[in-house]
Amino acid sequence: MDSAHQETQAEHAQEVTVECSGCRPEDAAAIFGALRTSFASDREADDVPHETAGAGPSVWTATFEVKRPRDMPGPTQLSAPCTISLQGGYQAVDELRKALLPAFVVSVAGTAAGDQEEEVQLRLESR
Repeated sequence: MDSAHQETQAEHAQEVTVECSGCRPEDAAAIFGALRTSFASDREADDVPHETAGAGPSVWTATFEVKRPRDMPGPTQLSAPCTISLQGGYQAVDELRKALLPAFVVSVAGTAAGDQEEEVQLRLESR
């Protein structure tokens, strides 16, 4: 394996995809905002979740790069408990989960382990 391919894999291993579903757009925005306090994201701060017309539930997605953490978020209010899904490398998912702890009451709702990545469902409540 060449060094450029290894470098690309290492960068990907530091990214976590976060999906918010079954919650209000304002709550998804609060979750993404808290995470942007700690990590760079593919979503700009003014790219806020909003409802779209359709038959199914809305799912909001953002990717966060966890290799260079910034500040930790403060307590964040949600209108109701929310469930989010984290997908990425084991260490990256754990780092992102830890960054949520100052902002929310976090409990693990489920996990699915893969060879090099995992998916973790978390329940977030206001702190």
